Amino acid sequence: MPEHAMLSTFVTIWLLHVAALITPGANVLLVSQLAASGQRQAAMRAALGVATGAAVWAGAAVAGVQALFAAFPTVRLMLQVAGALYLLYIATRLWRAQAMPGGQAAAGLPAWRAYRLGLLTNLSNPKSALFFGSVFSAALPPEPGAPVLVASVTLIVCNALAWHVALAYVFSRRRVQAGYAAQRGIVGRLAGAALGALGVSLLFASLREARR
Repeated sequence: MPEHAMLSTFVTIWLLHVAALITPGANVLLVSQLAASGQRQAAMRAALGVATGAAVWAGAAVAGVQALFAAFPTVRLMLQVAGALYLLYIATRLWRAQAMPGGQAAAGLPAWRAYRLGLLTNLSNPKSALFFGSVFSAALPPEPGAPVLVASVTLIVCNALAWHVALAYVFSRRRVQAGYAAQRGIVGRLAGAALGALGVSLLFASLREARR
């Protein structure tokens, strides 16, 4: 594979993934919420969990899991419903935490729980495998070879990690935290409502697909 073609491939993958990353979703809400609530280290570990989830889905796309989902749509639907229920669970916990004295920030999150939260939040939507499958299908040559595939997945992981770590850093700044502290209940519940809305939309999408 010529160097200029390889560079063009990686640039295309990078641009498509960046476009997806900057669209607010459950991962962005989770990391920014943790960071703004004074849990910078938890936000960083959640960002690492999100990046691990990106590795799982991108690796699954390379392995052809999207073909498995196409052949057995029930498998994807079951995973999708489980993901929707998980998002609703997190949204409920986040909403309730704002009603407690001190809120979620006072309790904090252990390192492993923060990492697991980021990982499971990213894994909650199996459509990510379809997205990466589409990205790789559009950008990669017909026979890319193992080194190119590994490099593509690595690029996705680095992209996801850099973006979410940057979010954790920005939202952990003192001015952002001061604004969050002043409106903690409102902002926290808005974040919980947004996550809940994502979970509900994913659940309804699954139900519509199941009826077809």
